[in-house]
Amino acid sequence: MIFSRPVSNQRSFALVGLAATTALAANGPCDIYESNGTPCVAAHSTTRSLYGSYTGRLYQLKRGSDNATTDISVLAGTGGVANAAAHDSFCSGTTCVFSIIYDQTPSGNDLSQAPPGGAASGPNAGGYDDYSAATGAPVLLNGHKAYGVFIAPFTGYRNNAAKNTATGDAAQGVYAVLDGTHYNTACCFDYGNAETNSDDTGNGHMEALYFGTGDGSGRGTGSGSGPWIMADLENGLFSGFDPINNNADPTINYRFTTGVIKGQPGNWAIRGGNAQSGGLSTFYNGNRPNGGYNPMSKEGAIILGIGGDNSNGAQGTFYEGVMTSGFPSDAADNAVQANIVSAKYSITPMTSGPALSVNSKVSLRVTTPGYTDRSIAHEGATVETEVVSYSSDYGLKQRASWTVRSGLSSTAANQGCVSFESVDSPGQFIRHSSYKLQVNSNDGSKLFGEDATFCPQAGLNGQGNSMRSWSYPTRYWRHYNALGYIASNGGPHNFDSTVEFNDDVSFVVGNSYA
Repeated sequence: MIFSRPVSNQRSFALVGLAATTALAANGPCDIYESNGTPCVAAHSTTRSLYGSYTGRLYQLKRGSDNATTDISVLAGTGGVANAAAHDSFCSGTTCVFSIIYDQTPSGNDLSQAPPGGAASGPNAGGYDDYSAATGAPVLLNGHKAYGVFIAPFTGYRNNAAKNTATGDAAQGVYAVLDGTHYNTACCFDYGNAETNSDDTGNGHMEALYFGTGDGSGRGTGSGSGPWIMADLENGLFSGFDPINNNADPTINYRFTTGVIKGQPGNWAIRGGNAQSGGLSTFYNGNRPNGGYNPMSKEGAIILGIGGDNSNGAQGTFYEGVMTSGFPSDAADNAVQANIVSAKYSITPMTSGPALSVNSKVSLRVTTPGYTDRSIAHEGATVETEVVSYSSDYGLKQRASWTVRSGLSSTAANQGCVSFESVDSPGQFIRHSSYKLQVNSNDGSKLFGEDATFCPQAGLNGQGNSMRSWSYPTRYWRHYNALGYIASNGGPHNFDSTVEFNDDVSFVVGNSYA
């Protein structure tokens, strides 16, 4: 369907020809798609405007200290990049989450905290999904700082009352810019069209872009070991026609990855490429799968980070994406890809506060009043705080000493995050498991590396550093009843208490005791 903007939401922009890349700085992806006759019906980004003339709100922040909210808009003079300075100022000295991701189209299809659904898991099963940490995915666009949406397991956004999105067998297109190195095997890191009741209502009731290594069912794979760009069409992740294991759908893991899916009656396609350079490749363009997927029965809700039935065990990072009315041409997709490349996505450090030198040996002293004689130590696998000083016995001093290593998750290490190896047990690292801090041997797995990687931040109470979990960036090292956890500033567990949170998560880093 092609719709007209209400007068109150009119935007002034020059239509861009599909081959006109010289004017991309003045136009955005949605200008390009509109000139193709396939206008955006949803446009979400926490990093930049997706129309050349859009200067409005990109997202809402909610901070942990007082639950206050503020809207973050485009910063003038940056070519449409978000106002990261206002973001950082609002969140200074506390935690923040993305509470709303605004739709830039006149449809008003904003995304907010996903409501309970048929398949949610984790600590909030039966309740609303978690919000995304608002500082978990910092990036640069043309040298200007912005923040992406870091989806940890049990995090999700949704709009079950979306307007103007495709329903039934109507045509649509979806693209997203993602972190190609952040993924897992759980279901389902999706962006796109889903059920309106947060439950599985049958084959063909979804058409969402999926990124990851499949859901473990063996249905829906490409070549290599993944991750792959696929489509979540409900009750199946699809990389092509039956059989749905498409060797022409390659492993694609560029640090910034563009993914595209689009569908129309009897036909759909997958495309992808490097969001930092080059064009798009087509990995599938052909018939709809059999078994209830032709014709489609799309319902028109919008999801981010979850499956249609609120399956919320997946992880990934989202920077921008749109949904269109109608099936965009490859030429339009190619022009959008050129626009994305022109935004010059690049990485920036994920750390702040006092620097930690890789390979140095350190101690980590508690700053909570009344407990400042305690430091992070371990007894066997258990991370705890103990009263320790340089005059303590040698065994205790060793157990309270740590060697700083480059983050075992290579993606996070590239942005300054670190891991902590036990001095008295070489080869063993602090990692989180079931929210508890433990000291375990490095098994070399992707999961261990992610769980043992932490991003030092300026101490939330103004002292030292706070150690933020890379894989769950709403959570920080916290001592609680003398034990170590990764805790959020409010949450379902006792150790998520907001009382003394900033003090309990701040540690002074000093020379090692041993």
